[in-house]
Amino acid sequence: MMHGWPESDESKAMLMDQVRSFARNVVAPKAKELDETGRFPTEIVAQLSEMGMMGMMVPEEWGGAGMDAVSYAMALEEISAACASTGVIMSVNNSLVCYPISAFGNDEQKRKWLVPLAQGKKLGCFALSEPGYGSDPAGLKLQATRVEGGYRLRGTKNWITNGREADVCVVFATTDKNIGHKGICAFIVDTKSQGFQVAKLEDKLGINASSTAQLFFDDVFVPADCLLGKEGQGFKIALSTLDGGRIGIAAQALGIAKCAFEASKKFASEREQFGAPIAKLQAIQWFLADMATRLQGARLLTWSAAKNKDAGLKYTKEAAMAKLAASEAAMWIATKAIQVHGGYGFTKEYVVERNFRDAKITEIYEGTSEIQRIVIAAQELAELN
Repeated sequence: MMHGWPESDESKAMLMDQVRSFARNVVAPKAKELDETGRFPTEIVAQLSEMGMMGMMVPEEWGGAGMDAVSYAMALEEISAACASTGVIMSVNNSLVCYPISAFGNDEQKRKWLVPLAQGKKLGCFALSEPGYGSDPAGLKLQATRVEGGYRLRGTKNWITNGREADVCVVFATTDKNIGHKGICAFIVDTKSQGFQVAKLEDKLGINASSTAQLFFDDVFVPADCLLGKEGQGFKIALSTLDGGRIGIAAQALGIAKCAFEASKKFASEREQFGAPIAKLQAIQWFLADMATRLQGARLLTWSAAKNKDAGLKYTKEAAMAKLAASEAAMWIATKAIQVHGGYGFTKEYVVERNFRDAKITEIYEGTSEIQRIVIAAQELAELN
């Protein structure tokens, strides 16, 4: 397992060599089949767990790899370049499940839940969005009713990545919807609990090997010791978690964009028109130049947000900027990659077709591009005061 890497450029280079080799030699050859069948990559996730990749930023004492956020972003980009579905499975477990338990959980919760999640012995999901309340978490309706020994949860969650396979679910519910975000609580829920149901699986445009589920909580009992943080602290936990999650999705988007860009360079160098490779044509060169520039710009924004997180600095704005830039770069690069490939790019034989489908969701989940712009503008205006 890749534990305890010192924070140096040399160690990151070693890490990246190992991750890149695994991504290219193990993950990438299976990506097409996974996309076509929608099969969850159980064997790949098991290998990622052995490598310490499912709890990368969790301290070693709690079963994690003890790495920094920059290393995490770099590794996730490589995995996502090989298979975006595998990338988001890894991202959710790291950013949206391990993080809030690590940051807000007590020692007993960390022992019971965080250790197996970080080791990859359990898989987690993050249940915040609801029907009608995707970008407005303060309006959620899933009800948490206090009962003897704990709480009972009733309601529905939508768009839950890993929802079908998850052993553990970080769930957000309200004890009193009349007081808005002040009534929101976070809970750690065992998905084997009576009343927990995977009600529906979405048939999606892309990231087909990762499940996206609707979850029903039919009077699910949650023991009091599974309350994460304090009552009323759920909204704060959700926002803090999403900041880190946006770094993860930015890294996933970078991976998709990188794959499309590399495929375009290769195709342009090999495809001949008018007696020469199309890479000799200025129109194609300009596509490639713009792809490279947008990709590197988004990558640097992502690393900057990750560095702020590692340094303990505020990174809400930086994470939103990274997610916005990387997701829009991924969609733009994937679109131009199809153009570079011409008719071939419109066929499933070439990877850019899958890149195009996978890229779109990065502009939507964990906060749409429009939400990111609202966050960024709010942060900028707050700096005036």
